[in-house]
Amino acid sequence: MPDQPSSLFDLTFVDNHGQEVDLAQFEGRPVLVVNTASKCGFTPQYDGLQELHEKFQEQGLVVIGFPCDQFAHQEPGDDEQIAEFCRVNHGVTFPLSTKVDVNGSGTHPVFAFLKDRAGGLLGSRIKWNFTKFLVLPDGRTVKRYAPNVTPDKIEGDIAEAIAAEPAA
Repeated sequence: MPDQPSSLFDLTFVDNHGQEVDLAQFEGRPVLVVNTASKCGFTPQYDGLQELHEKFQEQGLVVIGFPCDQFAHQEPGDDEQIAEFCRVNHGVTFPLSTKVDVNGSGTHPVFAFLKDRAGGLLGSRIKWNFTKFLVLPDGRTVKRYAPNVTPDKIEGDIAEAIAAEPAA
């Protein structure tokens, strides 16, 4: 893998079942990446993320949750516990990664790419759980949303991303 990937689709992640997922399979589709946590004030956003998944998956949207325990120990469980919590409490059927770091020396490559492409208000560092990144079908253009921006507030951007033609 190159040091500086040119596209999200150059990267991989490990899902919460231990399988490596090549993001290249989603090339040409919009991807919504969210760092998630089960014990956060924003945790109810799982419901909205699932609604986006259900509403737009047939049109190409991919939603991926990346559980992270870097903010006030709000994701203490292991991968199996996290998956069970998401399924039972929020009906989550979209893919989840294994637990990752989104900041610091152990930052997952997906988040290094996203932060490089879409810095936040106070720099690229992720400040809290449920920061959302919408990657357009070209794999290069990234829109970033703060944790307090609820999933329903980005529906318009998702619809535009679905309508966008991927770069050749």
